[in-house]
Amino acid sequence: MSGHARELADSFDLEHLSADFYANPYPTYRALRETAPVKRLPNGCYFLTRYDDLVTAYKNTKAFSSDKKKEFLPKYGNSLLYEHHTTSLVFNDPPAHTRVRRLIMGALSPRAIASMEGDLTALVDSLLDRIAGKERFELIGDFASAIPVEVIGNLLDVPHEEREPLRDWSLAILGALEPVISAAAFDRGNTAVKDFLAYLETLVARRRARPGNPERDVLTRLIQGEDNGERLTAKELLHNCIFLLNAGHETTTNLIGNGLVALTEFPAQKQRLIAQPDLIKSAVEEMLRYESSNQLGNRMVVEEIELGGVKMPPGTLVTLCIGAANRDPAQFPEPESFDVARTPNRHLAFGTGAHQCAGMALARLEGAIAISRFLARFPSYGLDGAPLRGGRVRFRGFLSVPCRPNA
Repeated sequence: MSGHARELADSFDLEHLSADFYANPYPTYRALRETAPVKRLPNGCYFLTRYDDLVTAYKNTKAFSSDKKKEFLPKYGNSLLYEHHTTSLVFNDPPAHTRVRRLIMGALSPRAIASMEGDLTALVDSLLDRIAGKERFELIGDFASAIPVEVIGNLLDVPHEEREPLRDWSLAILGALEPVISAAAFDRGNTAVKDFLAYLETLVARRRARPGNPERDVLTRLIQGEDNGERLTAKELLHNCIFLLNAGHETTTNLIGNGLVALTEFPAQKQRLIAQPDLIKSAVEEMLRYESSNQLGNRMVVEEIELGGVKMPPGTLVTLCIGAANRDPAQFPEPESFDVARTPNRHLAFGTGAHQCAGMALARLEGAIAISRFLARFPSYGLDGAPLRGGRVRFRGFLSVPCRPNA
């Protein structure tokens, strides 16, 4: 371990990050994993970077709670952001989490997802047709971000003419989950929740009056509930619709953008995937591992536990570094390399255990169709300038990626 790496680990503070870290956090994550895998930060939180420690935290729901009420109240106060993030599926424990997840998973059945493939392929091809007529295009704005907004909009049957605000609302609400946020970011997030709720109240009222097909319309399915009479409350319904739109939006945008940029950085792997398109499924898994869309998770210790020789009492906040765990050499040989055929690939991009991402099958389908059809159409694509990162630590992706279809 070099002196520089030790310095990176010693000085790491999640609430005070450098521009170099935002550009490339992985040297810091490696330094932490090797010298301080259970790192106590200045604010008293522990930061975990080893794969096995994250799996322990994900699977031991008795010791590690996902309920964010105690953690988020000091950050958000009694605000709409607080109400949203403490009501949505991902930030709750069983039995509330189990009940809501069961209803959502019922609406995202394998048959329902398989039925989306035709519409998804048509959407991707229409976006590629528009790109084909340009000398330059914007990978995120013209392609990656347009796909999940349309897919989730279709799932909830949001009229096309009403979808324009969805991306900005999503970015504002998810942006407020960063470790440190400004007063302006807090205000943007609250305003986005307010506007989003107002829109959904109208949409839900229309859908109650004229239900859709519950086999294809997730909103109708959530409104009607299960045959046994189990239903979401009015508040749960609205906030989990926001959650579905947000969770499926930025992470999938990042998967597509991060994946296509990674292929430009590893041209031999790009050519391999073009020559062997049947590798697309393993390639998507490697994109999720190598540059995880969601880099951080959080838990609170509710029963005393020991990790890496460190005893954590109840009330301890823990940050799970997915980006570091997915490059842990104890789990992944040559973790800094990008291999489109890597197997096995038990990455944690979707978490694991009870809170494993409910929409991961849909995200995989979107990624596979978008990336495979993009490569088939533009095998010689390339960057046309430096990509611009989003400036976030929790959600890692690009704001813009200037490209040429034929570089």
